[in-house]
Amino acid sequence: MQAGRPLQNRVAPTSEIVAVPSRGMFMGNRGVLHDDTQRLGKRRWVLKAWIICQLEFKNRQRTVMTPRRYTELFFFDEATAIAAGHRPCYECRRQAALAWRDAWRQASGVLETPRAGEMDAILHNERVDAASRIQRLCSGTFDDLPDGAFVLIDSQPHLILGEDILPWSWSGYSAPKPRPQGPGAIILTPPSAMAVLREGYQPELHPSVHQRDTKKGN
Repeated sequence: MQAGRPLQNRVAPTSEIVAVPSRGMFMGNRGVLHDDTQRLGKRRWVLKAWIICQLEFKNRQRTVMTPRRYTELFFFDEATAIAAGHRPCYECRRQAALAWRDAWRQASGVLETPRAGEMDAILHNERVDAASRIQRLCSGTFDDLPDGAFVLIDSQPHLILGEDILPWSWSGYSAPKPRPQGPGAIILTPPSAMAVLREGYQPELHPSVHQRDTKKGN
């Protein structure tokens, strides 16, 4: 890697992995994606366990993109990571992981507690097109979308929050727009993750989201 040049390990809501200066609020991984020169290969969809981790945990130190170690990925915020198909880590984000698991169980309508591997297998089928190896998109109605979900409008990711949609970028959420009504929503967030959000799971959002009331008044 050239000095000062960002690594290709930032994940967008579209699941694209890009090189930008912004690191974001969370780290995570989906396995070993890079080679000995810190470049990403084509095997980006093999591991089914895609997780969201804390940036810091028990003073652990890592050299980012160490050869033959998992690729450290970074997410703008938790809603971004969920849209890309990730779920909370059971080790460093245990409370969030348990809340996710319980919401998943409620959404599934079953008594048995779901195992991490079971959830990962379902998410993997929902987030990846087996033939093209690109993110699956779903269609739906704007009225039914839960807070924290992402939609694609004019090729740009937007966060659903109350009656608003907020355009997403690596520099922060932009001024809110009124949420559209009716059909026509192109949904980035996987269906099972949408169900978890509907059951009340609240992802941690970037602080720029709280500026929306001020932006409305401008």
